[in-house]
Amino acid sequence: MPITYFQNHVVTITYDENLQLGAAVWNGFLSSTEFKEASETCLRLIEDHKPLRWLGDNRRLRVIRQADQDWFAEHITPRLAASSLRRNAILLSEDLFNRMAVDQIVKRATSLGNMEVMEFDKREEAMAWLLEPIHSLEQG
Repeated sequence: MPITYFQNHVVTITYDENLQLGAAVWNGFLSSTEFKEASETCLRLIEDHKPLRWLGDNRRLRVIRQADQDWFAEHITPRLAASSLRRNAILLSEDLFNRMAVDQIVKRATSLGNMEVMEFDKREEAMAWLLEPIHSLEQG
């Protein structure tokens, strides 16, 4: 059963211990401050609870400013790559400009460590992929 880790008018962040799944459901246009605070909160959940799986529901997220993309690539991506995450599913935004921004962030990541990233249009498909067994951990 997921618990709400954090919620405000732009993001709801949850954690499901049984599924080892963190999730962020984004909504609307975020100021730089809101974007940075929400991103840091996601990282705090990941660092505190060490989930293996993450679902970024960007379907209602609007464009991300270039400066915020740069900040994310520099400050957040390296910490994600070094985290417990093994699978990161992104539900693509309905906003074309957000899709382009997220695509640029993923492309700029020089290394994602042991984390696989996949993009999906449907939540059901993303969840099915996230919940597949993670073999590299089961064999280790």
